[in-house]
Amino acid sequence: MDFEFSAKVEGLRETLVRFMDEHVYPNEAAFWEQVESGDRWEPPAILEALKSKAQQAGLWNLFLPKTYGEFSPGLSNLEYAPLAEIMGRVTWAPEVFNCSAPDTGNMEVLARYGSPAQQEKWLVPLLNGEIRSAFAMTEPGVASSDATNIETSIVRDGDDYVLNGRKWWTSGACGNHAKILIVMGKTDPDGASRHRQQSMILVPLATEGVNVLRPMRVFGYDDAPEGHAEVEFDNVRVPADNLLLGEGRGFEIAQGRLGPGRIHHCMRLIGVAQRALEAMCVRAESRVAFGRTLAKQQSVREDIARSACEIEQARLLTLKAADRMDKGGNKAAKDLIAMIKIVAPAMACRVLDRAIQIHGGAGVSQDFFLARAYAHARTLRLADGPDEVHMMQLGRNLAAMHA
Repeated sequence: MDFEFSAKVEGLRETLVRFMDEHVYPNEAAFWEQVESGDRWEPPAILEALKSKAQQAGLWNLFLPKTYGEFSPGLSNLEYAPLAEIMGRVTWAPEVFNCSAPDTGNMEVLARYGSPAQQEKWLVPLLNGEIRSAFAMTEPGVASSDATNIETSIVRDGDDYVLNGRKWWTSGACGNHAKILIVMGKTDPDGASRHRQQSMILVPLATEGVNVLRPMRVFGYDDAPEGHAEVEFDNVRVPADNLLLGEGRGFEIAQGRLGPGRIHHCMRLIGVAQRALEAMCVRAESRVAFGRTLAKQQSVREDIARSACEIEQARLLTLKAADRMDKGGNKAAKDLIAMIKIVAPAMACRVLDRAIQIHGGAGVSQDFFLARAYAHARTLRLADGPDEVHMMQLGRNLAAMHA
């Protein structure tokens, strides 16, 4: 494995670092001030301005693998990894480059599984950054870590499908620019195969009967201007042509969507953990307690060293998983993807926790990025499958392989 950056990636990386230094970090405070001062679900003006600059700089849609042909900027997963790491240093930065969840996963679904008509109507404006999207899978009434439990019904009625059910943690559904939902539900609840009962369908948010009930909060954060909504589907009627791929193909689409989505989260988490480590070092060298800087306290030095080791371990595992995806496809890399999804969020939580501790009271305040980043990282131990599910499946696969 060769993890050296190609000339193309090094050029993009240098451009991206410069863009972050010049435009993103200086506007972190302005972003949150604008979110708090206006309509919380309207993208702040600074975000829209930066998106235009990113497009002009050629830093746009970098996430989409080169296998998607005309829709792709031509990067592999391995080439995208160091770029996603840089974007991940600021929680809202990926959207500046049209590389933020859930849009990235939804765009991959539409590029891979959508019909030409679906792609023209929804993928093209998403790729252009003209609209945003949402993904509805998890439900409050059942243990959704086992996705066969989901109960939302998708029933054929003539030329339409009718949806009924309730979802929550529907990523992106609170934002005013979110126009399309990808919804997973059951078209064949009594089917013999539990993994062929589910389908995915496109539902415009403006459809009658789609009721966004409330934004969900994570440790008090509502993640405006995107949010994670609780959504009710009350006799929602959409054309049958909105179904993706066909009835009973929901799990197939989910697996194709979640593999890249999981590793993208891990790439970004390494970025925020690295930033936390750097902040930890600056704080330790600049603060004096008991007559000497924190950096001279042995426990602080151990926290810094341990954090650096853990970040580098996770980074290398991420690169290996990305490399395997490029060479063998998502299925060939499934065990490595599971490993990094177990490792990276937990690593980021530990590193951020140490950074918060070294920052003292400032670490849990709004004056630093650490508290918000910790809430985000902790959520990702649940999103796209909780740790326990990945460990259960990974352990099963390894046991079978070695037996």
